[in-house]
Amino acid sequence: MIISRTPFRISLFGGGTDYPEWFLEHGGAVLGMAIDKYCYLTVRSLPPFFAHKHRIVYSNVELVQEISEIQHPAVRAILGELNVTGGVEIHHDADLPARSGLGSSSSFSVGLLHDIHASRGKLVTKRALCEEAMKIEQKVLNECVGCQDQIWAAYGGLNRIDFRQDGSFSVNPLVMGMARRQELVGSIMLFFTGFSRFASEVAKEQIAQIDDSMSERHKMQELVDEASSIISGETFSIPELGQLLHDSWTLKKQFSDNVSNDKIDEIYDAACDAGALGGKLLGAGGGGFIVFVAEPEKQAAIRERLKNLVYVDFDIDNDGSKIVVYEPGGLNNV
Repeated sequence: MIISRTPFRISLFGGGTDYPEWFLEHGGAVLGMAIDKYCYLTVRSLPPFFAHKHRIVYSNVELVQEISEIQHPAVRAILGELNVTGGVEIHHDADLPARSGLGSSSSFSVGLLHDIHASRGKLVTKRALCEEAMKIEQKVLNECVGCQDQIWAAYGGLNRIDFRQDGSFSVNPLVMGMARRQELVGSIMLFFTGFSRFASEVAKEQIAQIDDSMSERHKMQELVDEASSIISGETFSIPELGQLLHDSWTLKKQFSDNVSNDKIDEIYDAACDAGALGGKLLGAGGGGFIVFVAEPEKQAAIRERLKNLVYVDFDIDNDGSKIVVYEPGGLNNV
């Protein structure tokens, strides 16, 4: 049995510049963090005593004979691409709901790839893990997804990620003392809006309208530089970070009409009225989790104002995807 633990992420700045359709022409940059909320994937060989060959357990339970019969797109694609021949059982558990703007789909892909390679006794680098997940999602599944989620899932940490026009990328940790790190995390509030969406569908429209939002995306890229200076500078200003996040959200809403809606705008306005300095919806838009930046003394009032939403306390994950249980005995032909 192999169990991987792979973090979700909070993307703060630069979202929308990590799509290949954008950065291969203009370059791109994002800033954010992996968080200590995880996707857990268990893989083991399935003994040949059942009517089915493969058992896949997530929000559904699939009992199938052939990989091609698996309904879960990522499981079907990964098992097929890695040429898994033996019977396999896969269990998925997660700390937070899927389709909610935290990069959960990429965390799933990275975690399952990590499991399969580990079951074969192969130690895979973080770069190889995220690049393979990008290939699965973008080339095999043909999903409209960017490249930041896979990187945070594999690497973890609080980073600036730069995407180059030649297709390469660099992961640059933001260096700061523990007190600054705690102040930063302590200024960010995470809430669940209560409804989810399929990010690939939301992103598809945004990608189709890239030419109509070039100015906004260039500005989003510039905000990464400003945010890096605020977070890693000699002094840290929560109001400046909050205003920058508000500016980012204002730009993001211009990408497409499907980024926000009346319900999200109502939540945003209520939080700001209660003292939030700025915020944004995570992921492509349309639903899921929303973050706000606020001074610590204002946070109780914001939580009270948004008491109908689920509040999630979090910290930064430093490890990225890791194997937490490694008992390879009995894993045959995986």
